[in-house]
Amino acid sequence: MTNIPETGRTPRVQIRLVVIQILVLSLLGTPGGRLWYLQIREGAVYQKEASGNHVQQVVQPAVRGSILDARGVPLADNETRLVVSASRTDLLKQADDGKAVLTKLAGVLDMKPEEVMQKVRLCDAKTPQPCWNGSPYQPIPITDEATAKQALQIRERAEDFPGITAEPEAVRRYAAPGGANTAQVLGYLSPVTDDEITQAENTDSPYLRSDQVGRSGLEREYDKELRGKAGVTRYEVDNLGRVIGKAQSDKAQPGDNLVTSIDARVQAVAEAELDAAMKGARKQYDKITEENYKADSGAVVVMEAKTGRIVAMASAPTYDPNVWVGGISAKDYQQLTGKGSDYPLLNRAIQGQSAPGSTFKVVSTAAAVEAGYAFDGRYPCTSSYSVGNQVFKNFEGENFGPISLGRALEVSCDTVFYGLADSEWKKDGGINPKKGEPKDYFYKAAHQFGLGATTGVDLPNEVTGRVPDRTWKQKYWEANKSAWCKDGKKDGTYVQKIEYENCLEGNKMREGDSINYSIGQGDTLVTPIQEAMIYGALANGGTEYVPTIGKAIVSADGKKVTEIKPQVKAKLPITKSTLAGMDDALAGVVTSGTAAWKFQGWPQDKIELHAKTGTAEVYGKQTTSWLATYSKDYTVVMTIAQAGTGSGASGEAVRNIYNALYGVQSDGSINKKKALLPTPQKSLPKIDSDGSIPAPKIEKYNLKDEQASKTGDEGGTTDIPAATVPSPSTGNRDTRRRRGPAPGRRRRRKGRLLT
Repeated sequence: MTNIPETGRTPRVQIRLVVIQILVLSLLGTPGGRLWYLQIREGAVYQKEASGNHVQQVVQPAVRGSILDARGVPLADNETRLVVSASRTDLLKQADDGKAVLTKLAGVLDMKPEEVMQKVRLCDAKTPQPCWNGSPYQPIPITDEATAKQALQIRERAEDFPGITAEPEAVRRYAAPGGANTAQVLGYLSPVTDDEITQAENTDSPYLRSDQVGRSGLEREYDKELRGKAGVTRYEVDNLGRVIGKAQSDKAQPGDNLVTSIDARVQAVAEAELDAAMKGARKQYDKITEENYKADSGAVVVMEAKTGRIVAMASAPTYDPNVWVGGISAKDYQQLTGKGSDYPLLNRAIQGQSAPGSTFKVVSTAAAVEAGYAFDGRYPCTSSYSVGNQVFKNFEGENFGPISLGRALEVSCDTVFYGLADSEWKKDGGINPKKGEPKDYFYKAAHQFGLGATTGVDLPNEVTGRVPDRTWKQKYWEANKSAWCKDGKKDGTYVQKIEYENCLEGNKMREGDSINYSIGQGDTLVTPIQEAMIYGALANGGTEYVPTIGKAIVSADGKKVTEIKPQVKAKLPITKSTLAGMDDALAGVVTSGTAAWKFQGWPQDKIELHAKTGTAEVYGKQTTSWLATYSKDYTVVMTIAQAGTGSGASGEAVRNIYNALYGVQSDGSINKKKALLPTPQKSLPKIDSDGSIPAPKIEKYNLKDEQASKTGDEGGTTDIPAATVPSPSTGNRDTRRRRGPAPGRRRRRKGRLLT
């Protein structure tokens, strides 16, 4: 046997190793090369193809919570409508930016092409309404009133309407139960803007592009609670839009319901009576301006005296909040905001401010007592009060002789308050006050009563009113001095004389300023909600409550109920004895004072009412009517601009509101079965196990035939009492007050004395 030397195997082994190494390297190099090919050489191509695969969000809007009255009657809820929407993104992809499609769509919807195109244009500083102020990337509603036939035409001919959808959606509805419009209290919705989305993205309540948000009223104040949370399903789609996977899904969470303290029945009464009072005032002749009263705006507040809860709040002129649903038209927008509209979007109960007239005398009375004047003292109610070369007459030269502060309230004697305010002005050093802080009792009292500041009512954009104290006068003078000095003339027109005087000493507290201020004239401004808060405090013993409308937040399933408790704002700066004296005096206003002629036959022994009338003079306009009243349960305040006297314009309407609350009939008897709310409702409405809140039926409120004949409206019967009070044949003090241009009166309408 021949042995083969070991050295003979070596070359073959080495060859095999080399072959194996080559194979291994080739196996490793192939995927590496492929990877290089895909990522480097052809990377851009494949990246472009991969970008077609992305996540698409499908939003399921949350059902917005309802706004309910105190008994569970819906004031604002939702209903299903056929909504036709346009995708602006899809329209812009078309050659003519979608104009042909929108024109064709207008034909189907029986709309003008221009109207449809206005709906989809974006709002900016130069673009007038109507326009789209929401996100340009969400569907833009064209109409929410499409018929089934119109929707079917659009869906069956989808190829003719690219970018257009017609789907059933839940949309907002403002139900106006029983005629209770409640427009300014409820507010309205509109689409969220890109700026709002950005601002809210890092908060606990971010917006989606499909969201509708509250723009005013309760819709805005409680937007976070009412809005809920939209559902979002995320799909992975390819570049052709085909779904290739489902990434994530979040269910929609419906918004909470808001139970309010508003009683829809009382709200309907308040709205109807305010409207009737304004129409009635327009039939009355103003001897000063020698034309009928204009009665162009007004407000009424009905509030629980012991809690501050608002039972009714009406503002006129009003509007239908449903015009905002689905996008507002150019015509409707002009009617709401144009110069001739008188701006019905304003809630004059919290945003309307004017001089309070004699209703302010409760503040002046408290100030006088604080300054050391006895409530039961004797103060001259003379026929006139002279300051320098100016003579201010009391009403028709009436002279009641020495009377108490209580009697001065009852008969609304101006000269008593002139004298007290003038005396304090002199004690403080007159136009050049003494060193140190002047006492300024009359101005400090107004701040203590809560004037010059918001009440805190749960509605947006409340105004503060104005207390024209020394601080305000200095700031106002600094802001207007240059204009006054430029336009003022010593021997010019009345306005020019005022401007000349203001230029010289507009920052000083002049004698005339203090005199006018004491009776609620001059530069003093208040709002109806402030008056309601003050008179509510007089009714309950001196506690001011923050006015509130929201009563409870109820989750959609009814399992979580968060009550909104009344909050104390302040205590009136009045002793119990002074408060009791004022209470008696204000009751006297109803029985024998300036409001007695409108409350004849009222069952005062069973339901004691208290009132203070006010007739505020406004330079260049007719007088403003104020009537502030209260019972042990409620305070009712009504004001009407350019309508005449306090009780003359508002007395009958305010009485009819009390008639409805307590069931008082025209003969003075009380029918408890017809009383809408003889005592404030404390409990919340019943909530069923599924979270629904059953709503009781409500009848529409109509003015009775007798009342309608006075206002020119068609009458009708109703089970809600609205008794009419016959006017006495004799004259009355409040009706006659300030009818004629008594010496010294017309010249102080701006709150200025030319001394």
